[in-house]
Amino acid sequence: MVPVHIVIVGCGRVGSGLGADLVAQGHSVAIIDRNPKAFRRLPTDWSGTTVVGSGFDRDDLDEAKAPEATALAAVTSGDNSNILTARIARETYGIPNVVARIYDPRRAQIYLRLGIATVATVSWTIDQVRHQLLPTALETEWSDPTGGVSLIERRLPERWAGKRLADLSVSGEVTLVAVTRAGIARLDFTDLVGQDGDVLHLVATSEALMRFQERLLGIDPASTGGQA
Repeated sequence: MVPVHIVIVGCGRVGSGLGADLVAQGHSVAIIDRNPKAFRRLPTDWSGTTVVGSGFDRDDLDEAKAPEATALAAVTSGDNSNILTARIARETYGIPNVVARIYDPRRAQIYLRLGIATVATVSWTIDQVRHQLLPTALETEWSDPTGGVSLIERRLPERWAGKRLADLSVSGEVTLVAVTRAGIARLDFTDLVGQDGDVLHLVATSEALMRFQERLLGIDPASTGGQA
């Protein structure tokens, strides 16, 4: 996976755990929190950046290198602060992958219409947030004992928006089994056309994963030394 710069707003248990996880994967991470004592939750050898401040203060976001960020997670203890931070990240900085933690899941559909992915406390895990921050990753949900077949999850790339999702399946290699759209899982995707924000659930052989990723991203296998 190509390393990217990620901003996390809030250094509580979730923010600190997510920051440690992402740095361990080789990404550049900056964490913003109003309370300097919050950074004590980070590992002593943590190599990321810490900024004492607010997720909706532009000077603080600039110090955290938000203009260079590929993703931002707003995971403070306040819904309003998280949503305001997420909107600034999307609308002011143009950060493509933004997720906000919310405590009231009834608000989720409202924010989804604003193009802001949310994760409610009741369903929170660091892995779920990482899915939102790094949508190009093929996340393995399950593998058979031999490792030959896996169930994977992947956000739909922009280049596939408007295309027939059933065409993603390749006989004997990759099978699309479900599509999650606007938080609702669907099995009726035979004639479904891709939309921004769709999450794909697929079963694939281990040998086909790289070819499938290249196909999703529109990469010519010949240019990477892969097989056609």
